[in-house]
Amino acid sequence: MSETTHDAAVALSAPAAPDEGLTAKELAAKYGLSVSGARPSLLEYVRQLWDRRHFILAFSRAKLTAQYSQAKLGQLWQVATPLLNAAVYFFIFGLLLEADRGMSREVYIPFLVTGVFVFTFTQSSVMAGVRAISGNLGLVRALHFPRASLPISFALQQLQQLLFSMIVLFAVAVGFGHYPDLSWLLIVPVLVLQFCFNTGLALIMARAGAKTPDLAQLMPFVMRTWMYASGVMFSIPIFLADKPSWIANVLQWNPAAIYMDLMRFALIDDYGARYLPDHVWAVAAGWAVLFAVGGFVYFWKAEERYGRG
Repeated sequence: MSETTHDAAVALSAPAAPDEGLTAKELAAKYGLSVSGARPSLLEYVRQLWDRRHFILAFSRAKLTAQYSQAKLGQLWQVATPLLNAAVYFFIFGLLLEADRGMSREVYIPFLVTGVFVFTFTQSSVMAGVRAISGNLGLVRALHFPRASLPISFALQQLQQLLFSMIVLFAVAVGFGHYPDLSWLLIVPVLVLQFCFNTGLALIMARAGAKTPDLAQLMPFVMRTWMYASGVMFSIPIFLADKPSWIANVLQWNPAAIYMDLMRFALIDDYGARYLPDHVWAVAAGWAVLFAVGGFVYFWKAEERYGRG
């Protein structure tokens, strides 16, 4: 390109750059660039998680093995801890406060142990979820992977721990006269539903804990309140028989109580349907789907913010 100056001399000017006038967004689209760490679509996010399923499983196993690596009894503490809690609760609530009202000793002890083991599954998943991102910032900042892998692997770790504990739970049930029958097959769907619920809750708490790390200090008090309100140590319909019925209904419909009662119904012969709320399986499935799907979407929406700031 040329132009004539006032003295008739010809001056040459540089040709316009091919990218001149393009915005940053247009330049990125032209050359196929994308934002580092940008949130993928929901379907792509699910695909990425599936591709890393082996990492999720291996990470959960490694965390489970390392959890008690410094203790002399090692993995035995996976079973000993909830059993010791159950023994303390039995002494305080079963003997001193007589929370076993309406139940024989043969029913109440398996009832209590089942409640402690099942609630501990949810409690541990929540506490691990709170620290899933904030407690692994080095890993989050060093490697690119779907961050949901962490809370999911922690929930899976707690499921594996519960499966170890189930051996002792079965022994307690048999020791008090509750032998295996067809109802024990219900344990499988109960565990599947509770795992879905726990995973969704862990995802929700992971996002909240990533933004507010101090939440980890508050959650033990929240979980203790939830435990006392869920009938771990007492039967809600029996203990609240003289109270307005809506109170018992609200407490029984909370998800922790739902999954505990279904497990008790499966394991304990004399813990029949009269102790369960109406439409209990539908409610259990509803809680599982609501939290699994809602928690996953809620966590995914903040994917690009984890580990930054």
